[in-house]
Amino acid sequence: MRIALASDHAAIALKAALADHVRDLGHEPIDLGPETADSVDYPDFGYKLAQAIASGVADRGIALCGSGIGISIAVNRNPAARCALVSEPLSARLSREHNDANVIAMGARLIGPDMAKECVSVFLATEFGGDRHARRVAKLSNPQISELSA
Repeated sequence: MRIALASDHAAIALKAALADHVRDLGHEPIDLGPETADSVDYPDFGYKLAQAIASGVADRGIALCGSGIGISIAVNRNPAARCALVSEPLSARLSREHNDANVIAMGARLIGPDMAKECVSVFLATEFGGDRHARRVAKLSNPQISELSA
């Protein structure tokens, strides 16, 4: 798979470590930046990652910032992206099984590199469960099909 990685300045080192890990797992990392630790705005890189998913340039993505929260919000602005903020392997697995997440977000100030690598390994190895979850996932990008829409 082609795995896009994007971060802000707070997560440069973690992004580099995870790009190497993605490569070690047999996937192709696509580094969307930034390249230095100079201050940047995480939404710019979250939008860039979401566009890589939407356009098919990448199959899945890894979004990183200090907390993981801001960049996950930015990624989720694109209806083609389903980004889940994860902090341990169980949430990474469930994000795929139940939510068909195509991007995970993590906070470089909150998670260590070993735990982040475990999350990535599980995220990339887990398939979507389908069945009852498919109807729910369809509603994530299409709120107009919700039974509660008025």
